[in-house]
Amino acid sequence: MSRGALLLLADGRFPAGGHAHSGGAEAAVGAGRVTGAASLEDFCRGRLHTTGLVSGALAASAVLGTDPAALDAAADARTPSPALRTAARKLGRQLMRAARATWPSEELDDLARRFPRGAHQPVVLGLTARAAGLGPADAAHCAAYESVSGPATATVRLLSLDPFDATAVLARLAPELDRVVEQAVEAARRVVDEGVDALPAASAPSLEISAEAHAGWSVRLFAS
Repeated sequence: MSRGALLLLADGRFPAGGHAHSGGAEAAVGAGRVTGAASLEDFCRGRLHTTGLVSGALAASAVLGTDPAALDAAADARTPSPALRTAARKLGRQLMRAARATWPSEELDDLARRFPRGAHQPVVLGLTARAAGLGPADAAHCAAYESVSGPATATVRLLSLDPFDATAVLARLAPELDRVVEQAVEAARRVVDEGVDALPAASAPSLEISAEAHAGWSVRLFAS
């Protein structure tokens, strides 16, 4: 079951709302920082080692049983942009709906009651992975992969980029993604003894600033 659950959870068609978000790619395209496959790879690499690492560690920690409220507060502290916090909670709420229908769980039910407006998406992702019988590395892989697959897919739509070129970007990043997952799981295991301060806090100021600017656009294709 675990392998099938992992494939389902990592599938972009899983109805968790991610298709409506570009992971900052729309703002980067608008600013001219992403113009093709090469610059997309640079963008995704930066996002992988910041957002991907932090999200992976949060998700892995949730699988390991760390208090979701503490993890949610840690996610808030690591997300300075109000626009990105709002997006993360909206995605968490949407994932929660799909997760509870697919893998009924008392822990998911409890999280939904405690966070009616939605917990941060990586926290929900971790508890979803736990409910599906997956381990911390599985959850970290899902979170890290989402951090780069979302922008890659969005850029195909934004720039009419060849989907094969976007997929090649993800393939080239695969070894780095595996290393980020290892770092995320290692940090999550430290949380068990050291608390949530052991979680990584890798920052991406340009993503935060761009997210705030993007939130004010009158016309946009993606929610974030």
